[in-house]
Amino acid sequence: MTIESINKNIQPQKDILLNHPLYTQIQNITDLQAFLETHVYAVWDFMSLLKALQQKLTCTTTPWFATKNAEIRYLINEIVLAEESDIALDGKRQSHYEMYIDAMQSCGANTSEVEAFLDDVINTKNIFISIKKSNLHPDVKAFLDFTFRVIEEGKPHKIAAAFTFGREDLIPNMFTEILRNFKANFPETDLSKLIYYFERHIELDADEHGPMAMQMISELCGNDEHKWKEVEEISIQALEKRIGLWNAIEEHIHEQHLTLS
Repeated sequence: MTIESINKNIQPQKDILLNHPLYTQIQNITDLQAFLETHVYAVWDFMSLLKALQQKLTCTTTPWFATKNAEIRYLINEIVLAEESDIALDGKRQSHYEMYIDAMQSCGANTSEVEAFLDDVINTKNIFISIKKSNLHPDVKAFLDFTFRVIEEGKPHKIAAAFTFGREDLIPNMFTEILRNFKANFPETDLSKLIYYFERHIELDADEHGPMAMQMISELCGNDEHKWKEVEEISIQALEKRIGLWNAIEEHIHEQHLTLS
């Protein structure tokens, strides 16, 4: 099995995401805020996938010892560098999650709910308890639960599959579509931080992180057909959970439209 064959086998799920009706549902600033207030959980748990990979593929403890594959060390550390400490619109260093929070606040979206959720994660010291007792939509809970189940299992090739095919590989196309709608629908609203965030992701993921993540998958699986098969299975599941997340956001926005009509 190869990257090309996996991409072919997961294309039906990718097509559903890339043609999802959610994109056309974002018609005003309230819709945009609703999108951001749920999508932020995907931005945050993506960072958790990233750090799980760094912990598995490099040495993050002392005493330090070199891990076996220097190429994989380089790939994940390069991705972490940009995702955790990129240059924000104002020239300062921020993680992409922090950029997203700032962008939300700049266009009036509510960040208190996700911040309260993260506080609860700190307090419970158990992400699964926090997910279960939250007021999040069931599909959002399922999305987060899947991510952290994969992380908990601890298999680097599976974590990389969720990270790569479920996220990095899709981000450029999805965000390009969303950005097109934003620019068309909100020409008079200051979305500079949000547009910067999306364009930065498009630039990094299409040109650098996407290819790096694909190479990381190849390095982790090698000639092990069982690992390749597990990568395909996790990738399909990750995409299906992402579809569920998109469905949840679309449902919420649709309910808002009915309330206002």
